[in-house]
Amino acid sequence: MNDQATVLIVDDEKHTRDGLRLSLEDEFDCYVAANAAEAMEYLSNDRIDVMLTDLRLGEDNGMKLLDSALALPKPPVCIMMTAYGSVDTAVEAMRRGAYHFVTKPLNLDEVELLIKRALRSRTLESENIALKQQVERKFSIEGILGQSEVMKPIIETIQQVAPSRATVLIEGESGTGKELVARAIHNLSGRPKANIVSVHCAALSPQILESELFGHEKGAFTGAQERRIGRFEQANGGTLFLDEIGEIDASTQVKLLRALGEQTIERVGSSKPIQIDVRVIAATNRDLAKMVEDGKFREDLYWRLRVVTLQLPPLRDRKSDIAVLAEHFLKELAKANGKAYKPLGEDAMPALMKYDWPGNIRELRAAIEHGVVMSNSNRVMLKHLPSYLLNPHGLGIGLRVPSLNQAKTAAAPADPAIKPKSDLDITEVEHQLILQALQRSGNNRTVAAEMLGMSRRTLQRKLKDLNMVRTHRRRTTPNASIDKPDAGA
Repeated sequence: MNDQATVLIVDDEKHTRDGLRLSLEDEFDCYVAANAAEAMEYLSNDRIDVMLTDLRLGEDNGMKLLDSALALPKPPVCIMMTAYGSVDTAVEAMRRGAYHFVTKPLNLDEVELLIKRALRSRTLESENIALKQQVERKFSIEGILGQSEVMKPIIETIQQVAPSRATVLIEGESGTGKELVARAIHNLSGRPKANIVSVHCAALSPQILESELFGHEKGAFTGAQERRIGRFEQANGGTLFLDEIGEIDASTQVKLLRALGEQTIERVGSSKPIQIDVRVIAATNRDLAKMVEDGKFREDLYWRLRVVTLQLPPLRDRKSDIAVLAEHFLKELAKANGKAYKPLGEDAMPALMKYDWPGNIRELRAAIEHGVVMSNSNRVMLKHLPSYLLNPHGLGIGLRVPSLNQAKTAAAPADPAIKPKSDLDITEVEHQLILQALQRSGNNRTVAAEMLGMSRRTLQRKLKDLNMVRTHRRRTTPNASIDKPDAGA
């Protein structure tokens, strides 16, 4: 395969174009054309990197050829040739997009040097465009998170805080994109090559979480057969993302407070301090301020974490972003599933806009993937999307389960099919909402937890409490009948 750059020489004087071809063909793959029509034939059918053309082409106008060449999908770099008397015209050509001009009689060394310089400029421009597209695909805040009015101050805050070392607390319901925001902050921090290490705090028991965060020495506890490097050390020089920070126990809170304040840690089973250089970003779907009031979260740690706070809105409060997000997911998930890209059908978008999205962006992504996989036409129609989007009594249209914080002010359960067995109190409302979420999710506890705005671990704990309450009620109220959730869900 010939990898030489291609040069098209356009001149109505045969000796000029032949002389240029002979001079340049050792360095470049050269084509020659006597007029604009021949030149456009080459430009339309071949890859031309540089076009070297005279401004006067007999009956043709070199300026019109310039305009036609630059209007092509992949235009060549254009260098104009002109006589001394038409320099002003050549300057006008540059204003219209020409790279440069040379005057006749030609200095062949100058022409060759100018072509090489033009090619280097073209290569750098192509690399910059490719790099920008790559960065936008991977790190773009605007393209992925949306452009709605409610998101603009969040995007501005991300851009402002990213280059700093400040600790950031990201709050919001499950599925609103908290980890995506954390990664955007890291990627815009100026140290994107450094590690970003994630820890899902709710998924680990207190002892395991402590070991995960700080590491442990051999023999520190039963089963610790070798030294383990913790996530803080793994993230040294970069960012540690602590997801569901509200789930950590009191002992780990103390150690985390010291790590944030002193930038030192100690492995479990060791008293030797280890200096670290880690930026911490934390996220939660819980109300940490209320947890502080209730004595369930350390106030000093809370203030350490929330140097800067980002409150991510639920998708139902930024519905103008649904079209942008859906289009992004259509392209991304078509590629991921080996499918051709298909746009949404006319009946799909109204349903997406009507739905309340209790699972937020995560649920929207799953719905779009369902449509991409199930579509058997040239568009993703409503019939290809999950069935609950068709059913007003489905998973969420008009019947979104309120969060447990909202439940404290609720006067009655949202679902009339579930009736309390006694006068309502906060615990009773909470239990009714859990039952409602389990019913709607088909006893899928992961989905139910997301609907309720809590972790699956928290839901498991509350279900255990719920069973204890029911046992007590059965003993004190023989005729009571409360549906028991499927323990294996």
